[in-house]
Amino acid sequence: GRKLNFTIDNGRIHNVSLGQGQEAVAERALEMAAAQGHWVILQNIHLVARWLGTLEKMVEQYSLGSHADYRVFMSAEPAPSSEAHIIPQGLLENAIKMTNEPPTGMYANLHKALDLFTQDTLEMCSKEIEFKCILFALCYFHAVVAERRKFGAQGWNRSYPFNNGDLTISINVLYNYLEANPKVPWDDLRYLFGEIMYGGHITDDWDRRLCRTYLSEYIRAEMLEREVYLAPGFLIPPSLDYKGYHEYIDDNLPPESPYLYGLHPNAEIGFLTVTSDRLFRTVLEMQPKESDTGGGSGVSREEKAILDEIIEKLPEPFNMVEITAKAVDRTPYVVVAFQECERMNILTHEIRRSLKELDLGLKGELTITSDMEELANALFYDNVPESWTRYAYPSLLSLGAWYADLLLRIRELEVWTTDFVLPATVWLAGFFNPQSFLTAIMQSMARKNEWPLDKMCLSVEVTKKNREDITAPPREGSYVHGLFMEGARWDIPSGVIADARLKELTPMMPVIFIRAIPVDRMDTKNVYECPVYKTRMRGPTYVWTFNLKTKEKAAKWILAAVALLLQ
Repeated sequence: GRKLNFTIDNGRIHNVSLGQGQEAVAERALEMAAAQGHWVILQNIHLVARWLGTLEKMVEQYSLGSHADYRVFMSAEPAPSSEAHIIPQGLLENAIKMTNEPPTGMYANLHKALDLFTQDTLEMCSKEIEFKCILFALCYFHAVVAERRKFGAQGWNRSYPFNNGDLTISINVLYNYLEANPKVPWDDLRYLFGEIMYGGHITDDWDRRLCRTYLSEYIRAEMLEREVYLAPGFLIPPSLDYKGYHEYIDDNLPPESPYLYGLHPNAEIGFLTVTSDRLFRTVLEMQPKESDTGGGSGVSREEKAILDEIIEKLPEPFNMVEITAKAVDRTPYVVVAFQECERMNILTHEIRRSLKELDLGLKGELTITSDMEELANALFYDNVPESWTRYAYPSLLSLGAWYADLLLRIRELEVWTTDFVLPATVWLAGFFNPQSFLTAIMQSMARKNEWPLDKMCLSVEVTKKNREDITAPPREGSYVHGLFMEGARWDIPSGVIADARLKELTPMMPVIFIRAIPVDRMDTKNVYECPVYKTRMRGPTYVWTFNLKTKEKAAKWILAAVALLLQ
């Protein structure tokens, strides 16, 4: 506009930010601009859904016979879902459309972070070398935390709205602190950035640890001697000017890979698999269903076959009266078994009830309700029905695998409740509530040794054995199996965490020996505090923290998002 002598000051641009009562202002502006050849900017048109019809008509009306210089610019936020598209088709078809998407990949993100500043910014601080060095590291940190989101739960447990404001405010804080202190206050800076500026968005403790670890790796006194690598092969740059930093990125940043974020290449395989699964699932759900009944209830022979098979394999519920009578001694383990059987009964009861109801519906003896239809659809698409997951445990398996898993869980409980002897090795993932079993280990050892329960913790020892090699339970505590490691692997010969092998996304762990010990005997040297989750969703499926031995710095495994999974 300025080049062509159109500015807000000379009255040839009308800038209207839409909202309550601004429609009339916009209409007057359009009318005047069409006659006199001005420009109109309408901002946030998504806020005035009811008026958009009028806008469409006006734009069409003035498209003929108006001044040659007349132009209209509109801005709107993208709709969150396809139902929320409200901008009329006529406007969309006749307009030139431009989208401004956040950059993808480290290269674009790092350049974009640096673009928030200028040569003047770099020169404004009296401690110029330190200021520029930390500013560049913060730009890298900003790019990493924003782009790490694409790795799903392996990136961050929950999604956070990190934005450019976080970076610009951090740089202001950095300037103020460097000017006010004779020495660089490293700890204060890390705390301000990690716990307040960026940490203020973070609600999950593990994510907070990750954020802290990034800053302790990137922002430390050694960076001034150029001894800090921001990523493998990417040294912190020397003191350069603004253009020099952009060129340094062009010449030195390694190609895009999970290594730039401290993750293992497997993390990319995981997130690409999830993306493609989602795509195929959507395609599958769009394909029309063939029905034998010629437009009847829309249920095919396939669902009937699946339904019969599930009902046929479903075992009888646990007889709680018999089980209670068998247990003479109410040990913590027995209580866990009771709770698990009760919860399993609730789940199998719902499965049996809903399938029998659907069966009657298919035979025409009951009217098909929306619940039955949802159940039939789930069976058809191999999804676990919503009404079952409500009573079940978190799981990401498809229906076939989920049901096979359910039968295995029931089998484990049947074996355990025949005589209430703890199995030689316990399948930790087989519980609705694995925490209760781990707590029972602490309770039973606390009673036996007369230790106070609140001063105890679990000691985790990874054995060199597989499930088949274990024939009897330990004297105290318990052996557990069925855990997987994501983000790294367990090296059996040396008994420490090691780098994952390519394409082995979740290698199996050997049997783990868990017992309780007083907190003061806990070995905290050379360990990685590893979170245990029920599924790859992580976040809310957190179970416990296991301390695992490591020869390398724990920071490496924190950045790689190493966790144990029960499934």
